[in-house]
Amino acid sequence: MNNNTKETERAELHKTIWRIANDLRGSVDGWDFKTYVLGMLFYRFISENLTSYLNEQERRAGSADFDYAKLSDADAEFGRLETVKEKGFYILPSELFANVRARARHDANLNETLSNLFADIEGSATGSDSEDDIKGLFDDLDVNSSKLGPTVVKRNEKLVKLLDAIGDLPLSNGGGFTGNTIDLFGDAYEYLMQMYASTAGKSGGEFYTPQEVSELLARITVAGKTEVNKVYDPACGSGSLLLNFVKVLGHDAVRQGFYGQEINLTTYNLCRINMFLHDVNYEKFHIAHGDTLTDPAHWDDEPFEAIVSNPPYSIKWDGDANPLLINDPRFAPAGVLAPKSKADLAFTLHILAWLAVNGTAAIVEFPGVLYRGGAEQKIRQYLIDNNYVDTVIQLPPDLFFGTTIATCIIVLKKSKRDNATLFIDASACFVRGGNKNKLLSEHQQKILGAFTDRQSVEHFARLVENGDIAANGYNIAVSSYVEQEDTREVVDIQALNAKIAHIVARQAELRTAIDAIVADLEGGQA
Repeated sequence: MNNNTKETERAELHKTIWRIANDLRGSVDGWDFKTYVLGMLFYRFISENLTSYLNEQERRAGSADFDYAKLSDADAEFGRLETVKEKGFYILPSELFANVRARARHDANLNETLSNLFADIEGSATGSDSEDDIKGLFDDLDVNSSKLGPTVVKRNEKLVKLLDAIGDLPLSNGGGFTGNTIDLFGDAYEYLMQMYASTAGKSGGEFYTPQEVSELLARITVAGKTEVNKVYDPACGSGSLLLNFVKVLGHDAVRQGFYGQEINLTTYNLCRINMFLHDVNYEKFHIAHGDTLTDPAHWDDEPFEAIVSNPPYSIKWDGDANPLLINDPRFAPAGVLAPKSKADLAFTLHILAWLAVNGTAAIVEFPGVLYRGGAEQKIRQYLIDNNYVDTVIQLPPDLFFGTTIATCIIVLKKSKRDNATLFIDASACFVRGGNKNKLLSEHQQKILGAFTDRQSVEHFARLVENGDIAANGYNIAVSSYVEQEDTREVVDIQALNAKIAHIVARQAELRTAIDAIVADLEGGQA
């Protein structure tokens, strides 16, 4: 299949997904309803993934006609323990998506059926290594919520429509379960998240980073590498930044897996679901729930070679109200805490602390952190004086959902070959797509080229000695160092002056002529 055909099919799939999602939600807000669509997509995925895995195992053992979905629950129990060890969960045949869907229209207790089977799936991991990865994944798919309808009958009608709609999506390639199928499920998830975020304003944009920005961050952190030990995002949202490493490097090139932390419970669940939908085995993702700044997970883990993040902009945090934080080894070296009203650089220092000596971190930042004074200036001084800031990239405005602000990327490294900082002005690297600006692949390549070349390019990139940055008050705004090209038309001053003189002379002639006409008129009246 050529790329044009694949993109056409993907575009058609996206249209179908969005139409179904809108038809299903009815009067429910899309951002609120997303957990039902995404949760049911996840239920279908793990059902088909498990069935395909077990069928393949039995067929390799010589049972050519084996079909797990047709077994009785009693006969299926034989494979539970081994399957949970491998896949992290187990689903009995009667509870598989396809079998539940087939009975759904005639199940007066469908809501209870779904509630029980979701509990069974989560319960299948209890006591196993995958328990923390599975627990709570269906919490937001509340089949008894009034959002689905005022009565049980109405809710079940909506659930039948949901099962049918998700079941009809062309994601399984004729029943097979190939790598491309996994791409389709993952792509469907990302598309839904993007669409829900785009219509949810600030609330949606808070949890979603556009794919082209996510990919750029990943490519920056692995530039020149074909593999890394593991990847990390301390404010991982729905996990899209982490999962771009699968696209950029491949599953196996992230040797020890995908790590992250998320404070919002619903989004934490969506992130773990996203990992499954991209076929990341439970053993290879380690997503924690909690406040990264005050209660960080992964404290004792080996430092990370690649860190990407788009932390929430200028949120409040404990800061100096918590006397323990100034002695926290993440923040203590800077000698000052980020302001209580602006946690941006607290995330930056946390990321630096978790970064491997040979690693690279790429962080989307609110522009104010580049130039504001006070504690933030002192933190920038610490970062520049210790040569941790590798590159600052100015992004175009209006890339993100929920804000039109032109954000930037700060790239951190602990091992640099110079004592300078590269500034890249990519503010013009975009095209307008719909109601948002977009970074195209050629824009990414231009930015990455400047990042890896590390040379000054007129009106686009400039390598600045850290001493010069110190002399400029540790201001690291790109506009302070990269002069924008003057696109105004060049004016010939002499020609302009001559033209003005001609106009003035002509004006004098006209005034004289007008005065003569007026004089004649007055004489005639007399």
